Amino acid sequence: MEHPAITQTMKTGYANMISQPEHVGIDAMGDEILVGDEIIEINGEIILESNLEDYLIECCGAQYKTAE
Repeated sequence: MEHPAITQTMKTGYANMISQPEHVGIDAMGDEILVGDEIIEINGEIILESNLEDYLIECCGAQYKTAE
C-alpha cells in the first residue's frame, strides 16, 4: 500500500516550482522577502512591514507605552 501523496505525485508529477513567488532577499530580522512584499528601509536596513514593531524594539530600543 502506498501513501496517497506518493500516488498523486506519481500520477501528476511534482508541484510546479515556477509558480512560487520570486525570492528577493532576507530582511533585517532574518525573514524571507518575496516579490510584492511591503518593506521599509531604515538606515540601509530592509525590514518587512510585518516585522517593523519587532525591529524597532529589538534593534532600536523602542518602548511602546500608553500615554497617561
